[in-house]
Amino acid sequence: MKVLIIGASGLVGGECYRVFSSLTSWQVAGSYFGFALPHLSHINTLEDGSLERWVEKNFLPDLIIQCGALTHVDYCEQNPEESFLKTVLTHRRILDFSKKNNIKVVMYSTDYVFDGKSGPYLESHPPNPLSVYGRHKLQTEEETLAASGQNLVLRVTNVYGKEVRGKNFVARIIQQIQEKKHIHLRLPIDQYSTPANAADIASASLNLIKIGAQGIYHLAGTDYMNRVELGLTVLRSMGYTNYELVAMESQALGQPAPRPLFGGLIAHKFKRVFPDFVFSSVQSFALSVMQKDV
Repeated sequence: MKVLIIGASGLVGGECYRVFSSLTSWQVAGSYFGFALPHLSHINTLEDGSLERWVEKNFLPDLIIQCGALTHVDYCEQNPEESFLKTVLTHRRILDFSKKNNIKVVMYSTDYVFDGKSGPYLESHPPNPLSVYGRHKLQTEEETLAASGQNLVLRVTNVYGKEVRGKNFVARIIQQIQEKKHIHLRLPIDQYSTPANAADIASASLNLIKIGAQGIYHLAGTDYMNRVELGLTVLRSMGYTNYELVAMESQALGQPAPRPLFGGLIAHKFKRVFPDFVFSSVQSFALSVMQKDV
């Protein structure tokens, strides 16, 4: 199997690169767009022909894992044209290339395709995005499935884990704990989700790819919690007390993009196929980091 991971310098892409590269029978390469890493190639998906030029120099993949997109929700809300360009149009280039060369595409989406009125959600629930980011991710989903029946859409949310840049919420808290900083958090108490470890997402993705899965699957952790509970779980699991946490309603935070308040995902479809797969919890992740630091 020859695999190209677009956006392999990000959290999910990086874990996919690590997990997939461990398979000696697979040839795996990764690309970056804005954040360079020495083991990755640069592919500018904003530019026509960039993907084709990479293939000419390297190999034609059997599978493309698409992890690249503009994911800053509030920035997308305030810059819809850029969001469309970096999420929808870039993905469309990848789909056009894959259709011409009969390449399977796996893309990652989000629970922001739902309105958050009745989550957590199954794949059968009808999407109803509230934000620019959610609408653009839904559009990429629809175009992915329309491009080929073999393609796979994996919805995830509130992803955390080890990351070179430490951008994710959980990683940022852990870094501040490790640096023994005073932590001040203002968090919404009314935004619920199912946080997922990026390492679990990569392993679950590999399982689905190996069986030739198609369509939409939800991947979700074992927790269902609001952002206050998420922050407290990390802080308390690591025994950290030098913090101040203020719980607020979303409306008081003044976030430009509306959030699906009762969001989150249910991975029942995936678990029916892989009943022995156990997603980790936020607490177990925080404890594992603490144990390594001791």
